[in-house]
Amino acid sequence: MQRLAVLVAAAGRWMLVAGLVVGLALPDLAQAMRPAVGPMVVALLFLAMLRIGPAGLRIGRSGLLGAIGIAALFQLALPLAVALPLYAAGLLDARYALGAVLILAAAPITGAAHIAVMAGGAPAPALRQTVIGTALLPLTVVPVFALAPAFGSAAEVIAAVLRLLAVIGVAGGLALLLRQRGIVPATPAAMTAIDAAAALLLGAVVVGMMTAAGETLRTDPAGFLAAMGFVCGIAFGLQAIVALAWPDRAEAPALAVAAGNRNVALFLGVLPAALTDDLLLLIGCYQVPMYLTPLVLPRILARGRPRP
Repeated sequence: MQRLAVLVAAAGRWMLVAGLVVGLALPDLAQAMRPAVGPMVVALLFLAMLRIGPAGLRIGRSGLLGAIGIAALFQLALPLAVALPLYAAGLLDARYALGAVLILAAAPITGAAHIAVMAGGAPAPALRQTVIGTALLPLTVVPVFALAPAFGSAAEVIAAVLRLLAVIGVAGGLALLLRQRGIVPATPAAMTAIDAAAALLLGAVVVGMMTAAGETLRTDPAGFLAAMGFVCGIAFGLQAIVALAWPDRAEAPALAVAAGNRNVALFLGVLPAALTDDLLLLIGCYQVPMYLTPLVLPRILARGRPRP
């Protein structure tokens, strides 16, 4: 069993690619798995907390203030920098404009810590940004949503965020308790088992998120390619900027993952139905650069390293 866990953990990034292919090729399976995405996301958060443990979350006051500043930059300054010119030009109601602003306004995905590990980075900075970014979302999302009435009521988003925070508290608290009591030890074998379980879950999650993208690929290939190019530009562009420009090289991989991989799915249950139907293709396509991050980000980071 341990050997199997080692193999699965080592092949984690390729399992994400397999999930993308299966989700695009088998739309009926993707549709059937869609209801399970929420519980699997919670399980991923639990595994991330279980892997890091209490020691990994201790960052002190300066670290906390830094994480808050990063969340404000990623979730408030960036979307406003995009939304304000579009609003002034009367273009903010366009589908791609709304999609870009929605992606930038979201907190990092709950699987960010696992993807950071697969990309060769440390999980703790990514997990901190997921938790703090989600906690600050009720504050950062209000001015962004105020610019675009099409997003609907910010109060509904805040309610959804509060529900997510409650889930984070329960799942994370249980994981930290298991580590603190020594029920799950901080041994290499335990970490490998956690990484293997996370790889399986991430691969399953991406299958369930590919429903609209797989359907559009068959019915409108040109529209699919346009949407894919757009979201890849956002995701990989943000990752490249952070990976190459962030001054702390140890944190750069994890923060690049947090910058380019956002939990847009959180908004699906609270935005107006007509808007979510319009944006579902972009959100589905956005899963592709997310789950290709473990393959692409290490190559970006390699370009930024000084040559000997």
